[in-house]
Amino acid sequence: MSLVDEIKFHAAAGRGGEGVVRWRHERGKEFSGAAGGNGGKGGDVYVRAVRDINVLARHKATKLFRAGHGSAGANWSKQGRSGEDCYIDLPIGSIVKNLESGRTVELLEEGQISKILHGGSGGLGNEYFKASTNVTPQQSTPGREGEEADFDVELDLIADAGLIGLPNAGKSSLLNALTHAAAKVGSYAFTTIDPNLGALHGYILADLPGLIEGAAEGKGLGHKFLKHIKRTKILLHLVSLENEDVAEAYRTVRGELEKYGKGLSEKKEVVILTKTDLVPPEKIKAARAAIEEMNGDILETTVLDDDSVRDLSEAIVSRLSSHAG
Repeated sequence: MSLVDEIKFHAAAGRGGEGVVRWRHERGKEFSGAAGGNGGKGGDVYVRAVRDINVLARHKATKLFRAGHGSAGANWSKQGRSGEDCYIDLPIGSIVKNLESGRTVELLEEGQISKILHGGSGGLGNEYFKASTNVTPQQSTPGREGEEADFDVELDLIADAGLIGLPNAGKSSLLNALTHAAAKVGSYAFTTIDPNLGALHGYILADLPGLIEGAAEGKGLGHKFLKHIKRTKILLHLVSLENEDVAEAYRTVRGELEKYGKGLSEKKEVVILTKTDLVPPEKIKAARAAIEEMNGDILETTVLDDDSVRDLSEAIVSRLSSHAG
């Protein structure tokens, strides 16, 4: 399923129930007075953050979300039932904008709930209007309409670590090895056309589309990558040892981060040399030396060696834990 990272929808809160004119008749009394209850409140509309980036795809065909209407009041001063609230599940990282008012809500934590529309208040029954000067009130009021508006939802992924690098750096393979995700893997560029997520000891890793030179200007798939990396806490920069010039491969990606701006190039970065099984030890040593001049935090791995993957997993968790602290 392709990632859907933006949707539009219309939402309507519930209408309040109408107040009613009713009369209390008690045994032994010819007339006991006004007893019409108020209407119930209309349901509110909420957005709720969930840890599921594919939920927007399931909402894409839904053009209207509606809360329930309040019920009318009843005899014996009974208030009508409130309308059922409407909850719209959206991925963590969603930015929800009310296109009428301009109000924006950001969903930053799992389980966060924010009200985006208020239901209408219930109407007043005739008992409300009873007074010494008006003992038999005939008036009641209808319920108020609930708020409604058009909304735009845009997803900015939130992940603890983002796997970045040129196409074929091994990001999808490494994500699968570290987290048992099911990201698509291939021997050609741009296997990943949408972000994939996996969990590593409670930390969320995102495999993001590969960069090419010019990604900051929208070439290749880099524009998607750059959009979704803004909220990533740590960058895991994968550099394949298959590159003839690993330092140049590293500089290409770093250059795109700097061109894009918005603080991407300032994020904490860990370099991971991948595919160590394909080259002799001398090349690994030379690659480390070349990159250490630009970034001294360097790890290395091959997904074909379980011990190597386990060591890398522990190193990543240690850095994420330190960064969080």
